[in-house]
Amino acid sequence: MRKPIIIGNWKMHKTTDETIDFLKQVDNVCHDLKLEAGIAVPFVNLVVAKQHAHHLIIAAQNCHYEDFGSFTGEISVEMLQTLKITHVIIGHSERREMFNETNETVNLKAKKNLAKGMVPIICCGETLQQYENNETQQIVETQIEKALQGIDFEDAKKIVIAYEPIWAIGTGKTATAEIAQNVCAIIRAKIANLYDEVVANMIRIQYGGSVKPENIQELLAQPDIDGALVGGASLEPKNFLGLVK
Repeated sequence: MRKPIIIGNWKMHKTTDETIDFLKQVDNVCHDLKLEAGIAVPFVNLVVAKQHAHHLIIAAQNCHYEDFGSFTGEISVEMLQTLKITHVIIGHSERREMFNETNETVNLKAKKNLAKGMVPIICCGETLQQYENNETQQIVETQIEKALQGIDFEDAKKIVIAYEPIWAIGTGKTATAEIAQNVCAIIRAKIANLYDEVVANMIRIQYGGSVKPENIQELLAQPDIDGALVGGASLEPKNFLGLVK
């Protein structure tokens, strides 16, 4: 039985004080959840978030695949480890589109996280044009295959996959539960093809894209959806609790 995991991706939102205020309202209420829940905060808020979160996962939104070096503005996995961060979002569509993230760098980051004992949350998803051209399966299968290249069976079991159709991120458009389930089933079948049914049935697959309290239950009721990567709806305490409680 796969334990659901819901992560709020705050992107570039909230100051340090706002982060503390959010966690004061939310963290204690989350002490008896039946799922794993957390927030991916901006780098500058990781320290205070860890200090004030006792029941929630605090995740990073990105990392570099090198241990150290001349990479201005970047953060290494080892640096995240010193803060006791355990989960890292990798390959979000905004990173791919705006910051030249590629399938190859996603793979390098995934390997580095796994080597350090971290949990990579690997994002995949298609654009509106690709969706309308019926290329969804081809796109996500390619992204998954390249992201997992060279990762062994045992490490693969630890990975979380987040399917986020780009056309549904921040647009108010939501893939129906049926569409989301179909693509997550495609992803799981691809993982089974790359590894085996055991690995495929252990990997948790999140859905992301205009997820909110009103549709979370229908999404989680799908057999191949094991959680959500949530954007805007995770920023307000009431909405976040509506997602995870």
